Amino acid sequence: MTTIPMPDSDVGAFIQAVPDERRRADARVVLDLLRRTTGYPPVMWGPSIVGFGSYHYRYASGREGDFLIVGFSPRKAATTVYLYGGFEDRTDVLARLGPHSIGKGCLYLKRVTDIDLAVLEELIMSSVQAAREVDTGPQ
Repeated sequence: MTTIPMPDSDVGAFIQAVPDERRRADARVVLDLLRRTTGYPPVMWGPSIVGFGSYHYRYASGREGDFLIVGFSPRKAATTVYLYGGFEDRTDVLARLGPHSIGKGCLYLKRVTDIDLAVLEELIMSSVQAAREVDTGPQ
């Protein structure tokens, strides 16, 4: 399944429709943090991901496309934050974040109020910088 930007979708309405009050409050905090940190406007990517910025990628196989630089989704079990570049080189930063778990490019936060937002901002800024360095789109 491919996730594409949906610039005409209403991010505010999406967040307001999050059924769980705590997830909705967390979504507002993350939305504000990503907006301030990236400088990009929020855009819906598919029906459930709010993305900020995009980059163009091209694989050696010839496959190419565009994807969000950073984003988030207020999922039922956790707020999922999507970051470019994975976490292999970020273990020292993650150790300072607070309670979380990770996937390949996803950071799972049970409660945004339990983490250090300055550390999350640091992760976001490094993701934006890394994506800008590999963007193969028009310059």
